[in-house]
Amino acid sequence: MIKVFKSPVTRIFGLVFSVLFSLIITSFAAIKHWFYSPINLKEEKVLVVAPGDTLGKISYQLAKENIILYPRLLIGYAQLTEQTTVEVGEYLLQPGITPLQFLQHLQSGDVVSYNVTLVEGLRFKDFLNNLVAQDKLTITLKDKTFTEIKEQLNLDIEHPEGWFYPDTYRYVRSTSDADILLLAHQRMKKILEQEWSNRSNNLPYRSSYEALIMASIVEKETGVASERTEIAGVFVRRLKKGMRLQTDPTVIYGMGERYKGNIRRKDLTTPTPYNTYVIKGLPPTPIAMPARAAIHAALHPKKGKSLYFVAKGDGSHQFSETLTQHNQAVQKYQIKRRSDYRSSPK
Repeated sequence: MIKVFKSPVTRIFGLVFSVLFSLIITSFAAIKHWFYSPINLKEEKVLVVAPGDTLGKISYQLAKENIILYPRLLIGYAQLTEQTTVEVGEYLLQPGITPLQFLQHLQSGDVVSYNVTLVEGLRFKDFLNNLVAQDKLTITLKDKTFTEIKEQLNLDIEHPEGWFYPDTYRYVRSTSDADILLLAHQRMKKILEQEWSNRSNNLPYRSSYEALIMASIVEKETGVASERTEIAGVFVRRLKKGMRLQTDPTVIYGMGERYKGNIRRKDLTTPTPYNTYVIKGLPPTPIAMPARAAIHAALHPKKGKSLYFVAKGDGSHQFSETLTQHNQAVQKYQIKRRSDYRSSPK
């Protein structure tokens, strides 16, 4: 049997190799363990990624906050796997997220979103005030005139009222108030076009814009869904008969800042372009932002003979075919109202 004797150098080399191999294995295991272990985050954190931010900038900022312990390791892995691109926005980081999940989260573009609700029946200035009050929106429209807004958004309209669809709009950080307003305008145009193309026959409107005006009046007159087409029916019949609409919401809109919560008898006789107790036909523009249901009602009015309605006090209305019936309804439902107040066509 031949014995093989290892020289001291060979034995030392073998020992060093063994140690290095063990260190490599141990380091690899430690690195792998770090990538799959939760980062140092004790509670939810919203991470803001602004335009121009890089993965390196974000990683080192989190390292300063003692959240990402090895930023160079994360950046190196991202470069090797081509995951260095990050989407702008706000990211919600949850406790328990690992470095790998963090990297994937930034790649996904799954940013925090917010909602702003533009309520039907409000006016353009109300919409605008609501938008500029959103602290997560980029504000560009505050204190601007409609002429300036129209130029900024490149709008082909003469008057803002009625042209912005009331809805709940979802947005992310860096979205501007102008973005939301333009989206609301585009949605209103689309919905109006769809409804106009499917309208009923024999309507007294010369254009879809006149239908939008009527829809805004219907929107302001009732919040009871089942009444919208009946309200529209009354107004359509009055238009066809050459009767004045005599609707309070138009008077209120025409009063502007003079309106303090109630209408006096002299307000009903004071001429304005919107006072439908004085003018014939429709007012010159919408008086509010109507939702689709009101637009549909204006274009599909309920058939019937009623020409009058009066508020019952519970949000609904009593409809009448004759002035005598209407006056009786007024006595019944508004006997306790002030004597100088009127709230329905006469």
